[in-house]
Amino acid sequence: MIQTTQHTGVPADASAEHPAREHTLALTLSYNGAPFSGFARQPGQLTVQGDVESALELLFKRPVEMACAGRTDAGVHALGQVVSFDIDERDLAGRSLPSLRRSLNALTNDAITVREIEPKRYGFSARFDAQAREYHYHLCVDGTSPIFMKDFSWFVPGGLNVSAMEMGAQCLLGEHDFKSFCMAASAEGKPTCRNVREISFHPETVMGENLLTIKVVGNAFLHSMVRTMVGTLVMVGKGQRDTAWVPEVLEARDRQAAGENAPAQGLVFWRVIY
Repeated sequence: MIQTTQHTGVPADASAEHPAREHTLALTLSYNGAPFSGFARQPGQLTVQGDVESALELLFKRPVEMACAGRTDAGVHALGQVVSFDIDERDLAGRSLPSLRRSLNALTNDAITVREIEPKRYGFSARFDAQAREYHYHLCVDGTSPIFMKDFSWFVPGGLNVSAMEMGAQCLLGEHDFKSFCMAASAEGKPTCRNVREISFHPETVMGENLLTIKVVGNAFLHSMVRTMVGTLVMVGKGQRDTAWVPEVLEARDRQAAGENAPAQGLVFWRVIY
């Protein structure tokens, strides 16, 4: 059942334009990032937010603005993105949550799936109530380029020294200023300290193709932070830099000091921890 909150100070005969009861819903979204210009709404561009909000507007016959747990860049995928928005009694109009999910899946882009709809306490924010975000980055480490995981991994042939990458990753754990690991323009005038809880490495085989998955968990992330971390660690894994370079990059607080941005298609926003 959807829990409701009665606001105080609203007269019993309040007009339909100001309904007394409010609800907050949370959607868990999965999407293939390839066709989208990122998550955030942009004029004239196909984005995840724009597409889902358009579907909600069609259903509720009014504009709906969502909050998301984390904005993803163009080409980045999601398994467990969470968005939240407020609705009122008119929006529900007798709809069940399963029927609402079916309607959204019919109206949104084929590259988006609404996996779950949950009622939340009124005022819940997918962004501000999140305790941590988890990302997975997939490297294909086969000797030949992937077929099945081509659109969901970064092909890095020739072998990687995973032990060296693990040592380098240790320097990035904890709370630090990660200014070196985000797009320079997005860091101007903004706080760049974040807390990274985990960076771990997991060999996997998917449809016969060998992957190295890098799992990164933190309280929040800067623009392109995970991809820059991965690009930096891959340079260490290839032997292009030694492990002592990683803390030097962190200390520099300069994007030019770090490695390349790993390609977007290898990154998946895995889940949000509340």
